[in-house]
Amino acid sequence: MQPNSTLTVRRATPDDAGPLITVLVEALLDGPVADWLVPDLDDRRTVYFRYFKHVLHHGLQYGRVDTTSDLSAVAIWYTRDEVPLLASTDHYYAVEKATGKYAPKFLLLDAIFETHHPHAPHDYLAYIAVDPRHQGQGIGSALLTTAHQTLDATNRAAYLEASNTRNRDLYLRLGYRQGAPIHLPTQGPLIWRMWRGQPTDGTPAPFPADLLPRRRPL
Repeated sequence: MQPNSTLTVRRATPDDAGPLITVLVEALLDGPVADWLVPDLDDRRTVYFRYFKHVLHHGLQYGRVDTTSDLSAVAIWYTRDEVPLLASTDHYYAVEKATGKYAPKFLLLDAIFETHHPHAPHDYLAYIAVDPRHQGQGIGSALLTTAHQTLDATNRAAYLEASNTRNRDLYLRLGYRQGAPIHLPTQGPLIWRMWRGQPTDGTPAPFPADLLPRRRPL
């Protein structure tokens, strides 16, 4: 699908928080990861609202949050060179407070993603969401294309995790390479690691050699 050219992509501000939290909740409420994290449908919307309120404000403070002129979509990026910004005591405490009895799986997901994160410098797309009422209109592609143009201008790579095959295939069309999937435990879904580096011969750049589960020093 071609990117939507009728919308302006801009940086989000704290004033946009309310609508963008709603977009994150509504867009990500259903799916294999949501089913794994919060199996109880009656609890999921409440937990997701508290969780994505933290996620969005964390992104505004420590990362880059992109949105569209009509606030129909949001993407949360982090610059990752050496120190992971998400791995902080304050973040873990906030996640635990927001998710309550479901915190063990949310924290486990963070830990698994961090373990499989590439070491090479890149920008990390933590979340991207499009209002379900506006999906299928190229809005997500527009958000990504704008970000990629900025990354390409500075020779930066991008990394993300795809939670379903439809999104994975979109990223493949946008120049990402697929890595071996992550198998979430306790009958969880597959997660695909996706890397977009600078092509050298017109083809997508390969995964960096260090994109392997890292071992902590003993």
